Amino acid sequence: MKTLAVIPARLGSTRLPRKPLRLLAGLPLVVRVWQRVVETGVADRIVVATDSAEIVEIVTENGGEVVMTRADHPSGTDRVAEVASRPELASFDAIINVQGDEPFVSREAILGAARMVTEAGFGLGTAAVRASAAILRDPDVVKVVAADDGRALYFSRSGIPYLRDAGNARDAELHSDRVWQHIGLYAYDRQSLMRWVALPPSPLEQIERLEQLRPLSAGMSIGVKLIDEPFRPGIDTEADLERANRDWLAITTG
Repeated sequence: MKTLAVIPARLGSTRLPRKPLRLLAGLPLVVRVWQRVVETGVADRIVVATDSAEIVEIVTENGGEVVMTRADHPSGTDRVAEVASRPELASFDAIINVQGDEPFVSREAILGAARMVTEAGFGLGTAAVRASAAILRDPDVVKVVAADDGRALYFSRSGIPYLRDAGNARDAELHSDRVWQHIGLYAYDRQSLMRWVALPPSPLEQIERLEQLRPLSAGMSIGVKLIDEPFRPGIDTEADLERANRDWLAITTG
């Protein structure tokens, strides 16, 4: 299956103003994400999708391909769907959505999500990592519970799965292996992507502020690939950006 990677990027972030253009190790964040996706080699074509002329200019200057989209998209998935709908991109069977604030996203995560679509037969794919129980108390960290076949059962900001009897050693051991942190990237086959964006917002999506609950509520299956590797979170705040710059320095200097 021919694979298109789309990186949605907009300037309208409230928690970190002008986020895509903030500098990470001397280059705008959106350029760093584009470079990362290029390095992974998992897509046949990679484009940045934006409604900002500034982002178009900066990505183009750094060698990337950019597509201008409408400014009124409610989510990154809607922006990705507009790009995938263009006639010149109609030949791509699988589409990957890599968020524009994930400069450390791994090849294993992107490839794992894509393979849930291209090999495992799901219309939608994503990825997760095992995490400590500490994330269960953090509403900013999205958790996912999956069935034995990898199908997502639910995503939540709440602590799932809930350990009812913490004093039961067997239950605690089972629980520790099933605390999964969702990695915010998606893969779609074309038909499933278009169905997703055609659906009305679901109550669960609105309650949790998690767009992936829309297709899940509608009965669409999302395959979750469990990635066995350390996870570096994305960038949402000034503190995150400071941490990312420190991490980048540590990685590049060894």
